[in-house]
Amino acid sequence: YPSSGHIYFTLKDDQDRIRCVLFRQNAIHLNFMPADGMRIVAEGTVSLYSRDGQYQLYVEEMEREGLGDLHLAFEAMKNRLQKEGLFDPAGKKPLPLMPKKIAVITSHTGAAVRDILRVLRHRSRTVDILILPVAVQGAKAGGQIASAIAYANTRKDIDLIITGRGGGSIEELWAFNEEEVARAIFHSELPVISAVGHETDFTISDFVADVRAATPSNAAEMAVSETSRLLSVTEGLKKRLIDAMTRLLLNKRHQLDMLRSHYVFRTPRMLLDRQSQHVDLLSQRLTAAMQSDLHGKKEEMGKIVSSLNALSPLNVLSRGYAVVLPEKGTVPFRSVREVKVPDRLKLLMRDGRIFVTVEEIRPDKGEPWTSGQSRKG
Repeated sequence: YPSSGHIYFTLKDDQDRIRCVLFRQNAIHLNFMPADGMRIVAEGTVSLYSRDGQYQLYVEEMEREGLGDLHLAFEAMKNRLQKEGLFDPAGKKPLPLMPKKIAVITSHTGAAVRDILRVLRHRSRTVDILILPVAVQGAKAGGQIASAIAYANTRKDIDLIITGRGGGSIEELWAFNEEEVARAIFHSELPVISAVGHETDFTISDFVADVRAATPSNAAEMAVSETSRLLSVTEGLKKRLIDAMTRLLLNKRHQLDMLRSHYVFRTPRMLLDRQSQHVDLLSQRLTAAMQSDLHGKKEEMGKIVSSLNALSPLNVLSRGYAVVLPEKGTVPFRSVREVKVPDRLKLLMRDGRIFVTVEEIRPDKGEPWTSGQSRKG
C-alpha cells in the first residue's frame, strides 16, 4: 500500500500459508523489494487478527533466503581482516591536495561513473580522469576490481583511485566484500577512496580504503575538495586583481586627461619660449659673474707682481748697488773677511757684469781681521 507504506503479503510452503504484515517503520529498512515467488526468511510475532479470527505474522525483520550466510561471512571476514590490521587508521594514506590524474574503477555503464564524471568536471577543470571499466557484480567482479587497482599502481601519472558503484542488495555489492579486493586496496601505494552504494551501505572495501565516501558523487567531491577551494580562491584573487587593475587604469586615464588639458600641452611653444628666456637670463648672469671674478683676479695679480718687484734684488741694483760673487761662483760674499788678495771677483750690476782682481782689503773699523782669510764660492 504505497499510501501507508505498509506491506501486506502471504508466506506459504508446500502445505501451509500465513498472512503477514510489515509495517512502514520496519519496511523502510529493507534493501530489496519483495516479489511473488521470492524465498525469504522473516522474523516477528504471531498474533490473532480479531477482525476475521485468523492468525497473522507481524514481521519485524526480513531478508532473502541465503542472506544470513552472507552476513555471517561478512562479519567473519571483517573480524579477521581487522585483526590483521587492514583497518588500522595509522596505515591510512592522506588524499593528495591537488591530484592531477584520478583513476576511476567502476562499471563504464552505471550511474556511478556518470555521477563521478559530472562532479569532477564541475568542480575541477584541471584534473584528468582515467576510467578503468570493470564488472561490479558477479563472480568475476572481485578479480577485475583487484587487477584494476594493481594496474593503476603501475602508472606513474595516477595520483588517486576511486572505486565503487551505486547502491544495491548485499549480493550485488558483494564484490566489494571479497578478500582479494580488500587486500588490493590495502597494498595500494596510491590513496584509495571507496564509494560503494548509498550512505547506509557498508562493505569491507569501505573499512580498508584510506577514505570512505557515502556515495560516488561524494567521493568525487572529496577527491577535488582542496582543488575546488583553491580554484575558488584563485578566481576570487583573479577578480580582485582585475578590479584593481581596472581602477588603476581609470585613475591613470583621468590623470592623462588632466595633463592633456594643462596649458603646457595646449600651448607648448609658450613654455619653450619661457624656458629659453630663463636660459638667456642665466647665461647673462654667468657671463657677468665670470667677468667680475676675472677683473678681481687681475687686480689681485697686479698687487702680487708689484710686491715681488719691490722685493727683487734687480730693483736694488737699479739704485747703484752691485752683488759681489767669486769669479766662478754663484753665492754672493757677505763680508770682506771672505775675500783675500789676489782673488778674482765678479760684480753683478743692473746692466752687466764686471770682473776684478783684489789688490787690497780694508775692513771697516772695529771688524777683526785675519790675514789670508778667504772663501770659495
